[in-house]
Amino acid sequence: MRALKRSALVFAGVLVVILGLLIGPLPGPGGIPVVTLGLVLILRGSWKAKRLFIRAQYARPKWVYPFRRLMRKRPEFAPVFWQQALRAEKLVLRRANRPLKGWRKRLRRTPRKPAFA
Repeated sequence: MRALKRSALVFAGVLVVILGLLIGPLPGPGGIPVVTLGLVLILRGSWKAKRLFIRAQYARPKWVYPFRRLMRKRPEFAPVFWQQALRAEKLVLRRANRPLKGWRKRLRRTPRKPAFA
């Protein structure tokens, strides 16, 4: 039963990765999260993929870290995608033209209302 479950996870992961590659050319970042989800499914179901993942982790830790955060028992999706958006922004835009970083600073400056007032 366990082997069947693992095989189903790998098969579903491959289908999701293929779907993400088909969605990729469309406008917007739609393919990237879909491919990421497919890779996480493959990693949860395949021991061989996990071994390759560990090797990649030693070779490129900054690239692998977001996948590790998504594979936890209680993954934090919003912080992972926020961090990746900031990284992508840093690669593409100049320092003066980075809107996401400014939005984060403005949100932190805004005083929060108490829950029970």
